[in-house]
Amino acid sequence: MREHVGPQRGQGEVGGGDQSAHAASDKGWHDSGFVVVVPARTSAHAPDRPSIRVAAYGGPEALQLDELTIGEPGPGEIRIRHHACGLNFIDVYQRTGLYANPLPLALGMEGAGVIEAVGEGVTHLKVGDRAAYASQPPGAYCEARVMPAKCVCKLPDEIDFETGAAMMLKGLTVQYLFRKTLPVGGLQPGDFVLFHAAAGGVGLIACQWAKAMGLKLIGTAGSDDKCQLALDHGAAHAINYRSEDFVARVKEITGGQGLKVVYDSVGADTFVRSFDCLRPFGLAANFGNASGKVPPIDLGQLAAKGSIYVTRPTLFTHIATRESTQAMADDLFAMVRSGAVKIRIDQRYALKDAAQAHRDLEARKTTGCSVLLP
Repeated sequence: MREHVGPQRGQGEVGGGDQSAHAASDKGWHDSGFVVVVPARTSAHAPDRPSIRVAAYGGPEALQLDELTIGEPGPGEIRIRHHACGLNFIDVYQRTGLYANPLPLALGMEGAGVIEAVGEGVTHLKVGDRAAYASQPPGAYCEARVMPAKCVCKLPDEIDFETGAAMMLKGLTVQYLFRKTLPVGGLQPGDFVLFHAAAGGVGLIACQWAKAMGLKLIGTAGSDDKCQLALDHGAAHAINYRSEDFVARVKEITGGQGLKVVYDSVGADTFVRSFDCLRPFGLAANFGNASGKVPPIDLGQLAAKGSIYVTRPTLFTHIATRESTQAMADDLFAMVRSGAVKIRIDQRYALKDAAQAHRDLEARKTTGCSVLLP
């Protein structure tokens, strides 16, 4: 299908923004975006570019490859030609409608490539710059796109495009978790933290980042091989939640003292049970729903478990401004350039094979990061 489209603008999260539409829906909200298709600012010879979109919510088969004519950037926007695009579980949430958006919907929240054009008022980027981003609105599953420039950052020369595409959303997520989503008194070297899904893209970055901070990360994963992967990337302990009771193991590892903090992107299967891993005044942070939405919580449980805290953060609240985005990206770039964090890319798919990438992700067949290659 061929279609002329202009920039897609949105509000929402993986991230933040206006959450009213989510609040009014039983779909919930998180790292999603509202998309409006507007008339294109196109030149007479603008080439068609491949893009993956969803015309109706559904399974991986709902992903379709369209040919779109990409417009020129307006004020505050850039056009980027992707060399690689990141794959994240939020893309599944948006494809299925768990995080609802108007249709048709272009998917993808992170990518890396070269700036092709710059709109009025954009001063931190120029044509020819290598760049990477995690940003609203969705639309990264494509060869090129026009998008807001605010969250697009220059990519250091030492970091290749695939690494840039794979690390922005996941790496910035770890950054805000370990730097800003903190328990009472913060985190000090030697502290234990529990990190669910430790062998995934976010998890393997977290294992390394925690080790660099001197933290003792306890990771959970669904197989012995995945547990070993977490250990190889810096986890102090790993628990196979399919064969072990992670609550009992955490109590054993911590000598019965419990944890200051739990970081959980699994959701329904793990979050409420994780309360039993916390010490008094501990923090449970849920930042994803891989196994389904967390059920309603009786606030009385928080008192009974030791006056514990619960939070549901999102990346896009943290990258709401150009300044905060750049500061967080600089921290991430420094960790990667120093070698403290290495971005493991275990799966590469052609853009046209995005449906298979989603099947593998949902079946939990993937480890580390995955990228789509236009």
